[in-house]
Parts: sequence; structure tokens; C-alpha cells
Amino acid sequence: MLRNLGIVEVIPRSAGSAHSQETVAIRRFAGQSLVEWVTRRMTDALLLDHVAVVTAGAVQAQRLSDWLPADLSVFVADPDADAISRLSAAVRHYQPAAIVRVDLENPFVDPAMIDRLVSRAESYGFCDYMGYCSTRGGSALLAQLGVLAEWCRADAVLLADEKATDPVERRHLTRFIYSRPDIFQLRLLPVPKPLDRHDLRLSLEVEEDWDHAQLILDALGPENLDWQRITNLLDEQPAIRERMAALNREMQEI
Repeated sequence: MLRNLGIVEVIPRSAGSAHSQETVAIRRFAGQSLVEWVTRRMTDALLLDHVAVVTAGAVQAQRLSDWLPADLSVFVADPDADAISRLSAAVRHYQPAAIVRVDLENPFVDPAMIDRLVSRAESYGFCDYMGYCSTRGGSALLAQLGVLAEWCRADAVLLADEKATDPVERRHLTRFIYSRPDIFQLRLLPVPKPLDRHDLRLSLEVEEDWDHAQLILDALGPENLDWQRITNLLDEQPAIRERMAALNREMQEI
């Protein structure tokens, strides 16, 4: 049995989402498709046993397979399934003890942060969910930092599939879990202080995010993209930080 399974989801429009991630997945970043780049960053984490891409529909799965190395796999979920159903189906297929979820739009996800997350989760006697939190409260994943992951015990995913009945709750893979401390045992790690800021935005949501990501890539190179080097670079770029802060405010208002 797998101990920790890394998961990236690529959602086609037919899976009930407002948009398709397939075009984003094959967009080029650092000379690779974005989906290959993100999954390769995940495989650099020492505590992940395997990394899988979860999608819906055989056609989408074949297209993604063409963009991925042979040691990674694609799990095909029901095209009509919601987010929690897709994740629970993947858990039943791979049968891991836990999953580590990373957003496709996070090319700067840090393998060291993944390993820290997994090791801390496994150090507790019992834990359903482990994530990062900011000093402002709540999950740091909502802050578009773009370097973080989240860990869930596999049984917690299956329990969420059983308990979540509201269609709105079922649209996000793990939000139901981390918003229900009455059902699940939650643990949160504080985000490192240099990352806990309003003027940092490394997730690729709008076109300007891609421009900023390319500037960082050009300045540091593909082998030097740990979060410490990125934050040190941005400390010397007040104009970029100002735009990142503005984008964070704009996205929160939408």
C-alpha cells in the first residue's frame, strides 16, 4: 500500500467546473508543460511514494498522458462526478494511507514544504488533515501563495464523501474537511514568516501572474526556485510586490 500519494487535479469543463484546466495544464513553463513541471516538483519531495494526475474523461486522460513522464499516472474519474467524489474514487483506486494535494496552478510548490507537512502529520498519533495557516487566520491555501500543499488521511477523504451532502460543499476537494473540526482532527502549521504577507502571489490565476512567474524563473533559473530564494528576490522588487498585492485584493473582491 502507498503511504503518501501526491495528487494534482486537472478539471475539464465537462466535470462541472466553470472552466477547463486542460489548456492551462499543457501551457509551457520552464520548457515543459505546466502539468509535467508541477508533478516533477512534487516527485522531488522525499516523502511522496507516487504522484498521480486526477482528471475526468478518457479523452482528457489520454491527452494528459502524452504530456507526462512514464513514471507518473493518470486516474480517470467519472465526468459527472463532483470534486469530493473524484478524490475519493482516486483514494479507492490507489489505496494510499494519505494523500498530498497540490493545485495545478502552483508551479513554485516547494518539495521541502511538502516533506515538512508530511513528516509533521505523521508525527501526530492521529490526524485527519494537516495544512498551513497564516497569522490572519484560516487556511493559507486561500492566500494564493502558490508554494504550499495539504495533507489528508485517506479515511478522512472517504468520510467526507459520506458526510458532505451540500453540492456547494462538494465542489472543493478538501474545504469540507478543514472547515469541519467537529468531524475531523485538524492540525495547522504556521506559514514561515517570510511567506506570511499580503504582497506575495505565486499562484497562476490570471495572465499577469504568468508574467511575474516568468520574471522569477528568468532571474533564478529552474534549479533555484525554493521559497527562500524567491522571497529574497521579491524583497528587492517592490514594484512586483505592489502588483501582487493589488491582484490579491482584486481577486478577493470578485
